[in-house]
Amino acid sequence: MKSLSLTEDLYNYLLSVSLRESEILRRLREETARLPMAIMQIAPDQGQFMALLVKLIGARKAIEVGVFTGYSALSIASALPPTGRLIACDISVEWTNIAKQYWQEAGMADSIDLRIAPALDTLESLIAEGQQGTFDFVFIDADKVHYPDYYERALLLVRPGGLIAVDNVLWFGAVIDDSKQDKDTVAIRAFNKKLCSDNRISLSLVPIGDGLTLARKR
Repeated sequence: MKSLSLTEDLYNYLLSVSLRESEILRRLREETARLPMAIMQIAPDQGQFMALLVKLIGARKAIEVGVFTGYSALSIASALPPTGRLIACDISVEWTNIAKQYWQEAGMADSIDLRIAPALDTLESLIAEGQQGTFDFVFIDADKVHYPDYYERALLLVRPGGLIAVDNVLWFGAVIDDSKQDKDTVAIRAFNKKLCSDNRISLSLVPIGDGLTLARKR
C-alpha cells in the first residue's frame, strides 16, 4: 500500500488531532503567511516532526541552512536542551529581522546564533575551526542548486548517528514532470538520485510538506 494522499479536509483533521503549536509559533506562521514569499515557510506539522526528531536523537548542536522568517529555527531550537545551540545561516537581513523578534519573544535568542553570510562560507568556517563530527542535526532549506554542496559539508559536520534533513525534495511534484527543466528542478532530481546511492548514510524520503529527506550518517 502506498502513502495516503491528503485532501484538505483530511490534512485539517491531521492538524486538529496532532498539532501542538505554541502561540508564538502560530503567530509567526500567520504573519509569514501574509508575505509575498510565504510559500518558503514550512508546514506546522513538519516543524513539529523535526522538533520530535531533534529530541529523539538527543541533539545539542544543530545547524540550519536557510532561515527565512525563523519558524523552522524556532521549532528546532525549542527542542534542544537549555544548553543547546542552533547556528542559523541566511543572507537576508529583511526576513531574519522578523525571525529575531519572535526568537526574542520566545526566550530563544541566546540559543540561536544567526550568521548573515553565504551559508557555504559559514559551513566552511565551522570545518576550518575543527568542528567536524560535533553537530547532531542539520536542516537544509535554501537555494536548490547548492544542495549538494550544503549536504557534503553537513556530512562532515555531523557526528556518526547524526541526522541531516533536507526540504523540498519533491519540489511540488516537478521532479516527475519531464517538461520541467529549470535549474532548480534539475538540481533536486540530481540530488535525490545522488543520495539514493550514497552508502555513507541511511536514507528515508518522507512525504511531509514538500518532501523531506532524512539522511542519518553511518
